Amino acid sequence: MPEIDVTNIYHQILLLLASIVVGFVIGIEREYRNKFAGLRTFILISFGACLFTIMSLSIGTMDRIASNIVTGIGFLGAGVIFKEDNKITGITTATSIWATASIGMCVGYGNLILASTGTVIVLVVLHLLIKVQHVIDKKHKVKVYKVGVLKIGDLEIIEKIFKESGLKVETLNLEKSNDIITSVWSAGGTIAEQEKLERKLIDNPIVKNCLS
Repeated sequence: MPEIDVTNIYHQILLLLASIVVGFVIGIEREYRNKFAGLRTFILISFGACLFTIMSLSIGTMDRIASNIVTGIGFLGAGVIFKEDNKITGITTATSIWATASIGMCVGYGNLILASTGTVIVLVVLHLLIKVQHVIDKKHKVKVYKVGVLKIGDLEIIEKIFKESGLKVETLNLEKSNDIITSVWSAGGTIAEQEKLERKLIDNPIVKNCLS
């Protein structure tokens, strides 16, 4: 039976605890925003990546296990990406999972400075840069509208409303269900223009339902 290096064991335990802190810090931000993957998920991702890295260093198979970590995290990240109507959600959470695993690997390797720097960068991107994103959205926001009418002829009126909105408009789809004809539109422009368009659609008596 090989001799146990107590000092090394203590060091590895400290690294595991550090990985839990990293997962907690990033996970609390995702939990606060009520995302699909929250606090416990990010803690376990960081912890697992760290533990795999420690073990791979111990048995000398770093390259093979590291590549398997990346592959496994890819499958996990794909599980939080969803397609809703004409938009895809969960991509930011999926990339956060991927980034957290890489930070956990840094911790497992013992590079706490790089792990700390990576954690700060992830938090800046997730929290602070969202304000920049909101500024961009005010200038240019693309929204998908589903407008329901009763008669085919009413579609010309809806088309006219969209074209006169000042937005960059594109027709995506046309479908009929329960006597309601629904046209799907993509419109890009400022928030003010979007709100003006929504009011026109909602106030128009021929519009039976309007989703955006």
